[in-house]
Amino acid sequence: MAILAVAFIVALPSVLMAAPAPNMPDLPIPALNLAVGTADGPQDIVLTLQIIAFITVISMAPAILLMVTSFTRILVVLGFVRSAIGLQQSPPNQVISSLALFLTVFTMTPVWTNIYENSLVPYVREEIPATEAFERTVSPIRQFMLKQTREKELSLMVRLSGDSQPNNQDDIRTMVLIPAYVLSELKTSFQMGVVIYIPFIVIDMIVACILMSMGMMMLPPSMISLPFKILLFVMADGWSLVIASLVTSFNI
Repeated sequence: MAILAVAFIVALPSVLMAAPAPNMPDLPIPALNLAVGTADGPQDIVLTLQIIAFITVISMAPAILLMVTSFTRILVVLGFVRSAIGLQQSPPNQVISSLALFLTVFTMTPVWTNIYENSLVPYVREEIPATEAFERTVSPIRQFMLKQTREKELSLMVRLSGDSQPNNQDDIRTMVLIPAYVLSELKTSFQMGVVIYIPFIVIDMIVACILMSMGMMMLPPSMISLPFKILLFVMADGWSLVIASLVTSFNI
């Protein structure tokens, strides 16, 4: 089915641009009209506000992806890997971002499956109202963030927000939890980055000492150490180690 869908999408432009057959009836093409008018009642105002809120959420989708998923940690660690090796544009930013995005989908699949089964499906079947569906959507995301958030960062954001000391996790507001989660993700990713840097720094120091002992002080050590760092990374199956460490670092 996936192959048929892809084939249909690929062939759709050519089908639409093709000339109609002589015996083929003309198909009506739908038109979309957007107009601004006066609301006839409270229901029109509510519908307008819902559309504005939906458009706002869509425009903030990248920020939401960065804030409440594993994307931040994965992207920062992959950037550390490239910098530690000494490569500036390889892999390109598009490759790193795409890999981070797919790994985010992989690690967040249990959370999204929970949201789909317990929130979206009952709401579509009209078994639960919209408010309860929203609560069931936010709850798994909050649980995921709470498992990754450090107590120190959470206490910092609670203190800065001016809220009283929470008695349990339910007392923590989502707007306080999100920045605490992001700070914890940055701290964890930098700790992993330090560990990644150590073997490559050792190679740089060894190469620099060898060049100095040989009197080749004008030769940049990074030019000689770069092939050795790439060779070490390939022989150690570095990408598999980094990806495995990233995926297993999340408490889901």
